[in-house]
Amino acid sequence: MRSRLLLSISVLGGMVCLQEPAVTGEMHVGEHQVRDAVQRSLIWLERSAHRSLTERRQCFTCHNQGLPMMVLASAGRRGFLIDEAELQRQTQATATFLTRNIDGYRAGKGQAGQVFMAGYALWALDDVGWPADDTTAAVAEYFLKSHADDDHWTTKTQRPPSEGSPFAATFLGLMSLDRYGTPEQQPRIAERRQRALVWLSQTPAVETEDRVFRLRGLHAAGAPATVIERAAHDLLNWQQHHGGWGQEESLTADAYATGTALAALHQAGGIATDHPRYQRGMRYLLDTQAQDGTWHVASRSVPFQAYYESGYPYGDDQFISMSAASWATLALTLGLPETPAP
Repeated sequence: MRSRLLLSISVLGGMVCLQEPAVTGEMHVGEHQVRDAVQRSLIWLERSAHRSLTERRQCFTCHNQGLPMMVLASAGRRGFLIDEAELQRQTQATATFLTRNIDGYRAGKGQAGQVFMAGYALWALDDVGWPADDTTAAVAEYFLKSHADDDHWTTKTQRPPSEGSPFAATFLGLMSLDRYGTPEQQPRIAERRQRALVWLSQTPAVETEDRVFRLRGLHAAGAPATVIERAAHDLLNWQQHHGGWGQEESLTADAYATGTALAALHQAGGIATDHPRYQRGMRYLLDTQAQDGTWHVASRSVPFQAYYESGYPYGDDQFISMSAASWATLALTLGLPETPAP
């Protein structure tokens, strides 16, 4: 079994406070190192997102549009000079994609990719500050009608790690309703949120993706601090000795699992980015970044769509590697102070 780090957690003032032995032989990750790593990664993310949108004008993709949009927005808030025109292009393309499917959303039918595609599209739009409109209201209606008789959201598609976890689907449902639900939808939203909270509280996670989005889901559902504390503890307990997370217990660490874990621990679990455990994770990401600024993660999913070249390296592994790079870069930017560029 992999080596794991055990710790105890307490909650003070809404923040998770970790009690563990002092970290020896480790130094705080330098800001200049983080900025260099982020800058080298941003070049690839912008370039590949642009090429992907050019190649597939009618399709929104989570790995080549949604996640890079979130990273660019985060980087822009921390002083990086990003391609604002490209971010606007990606944003408008995402909104246009959703609008083309507006009738299906209102009917509760959605689109190909189901809750994952609709949810990641709304998540990205929210991150860049897209205002609520008729289209976002229609997508919220889709989430209310989707799996209406269940206590959580799920999908038939299984493309691990980034598509298939019911915890991720449930978080996307809760987040979408929270950010873009209309006043008229609020009674139904409250009922769905309560049912999802019970399911999230009682259902154990299996893989890292489950643990990451169980934590995010509990936070989005307004779970008590003690429940969020336990979920953060569960995720932290699977950090390996070198600072990274693996997608499964039997797998070695990679940038995808590590990036998703760190971002969730900070954004939903309240873990400070200067804490030694977060710093360990950042150090792992810096150490595993390729010289050209990319990260490579091997695909676990069985392909069912025609291959197309997005410009990101690693051939058949390019899409999961692009997702991994986005999450890794986001986790690194979160460790930097917000200082918007001129």
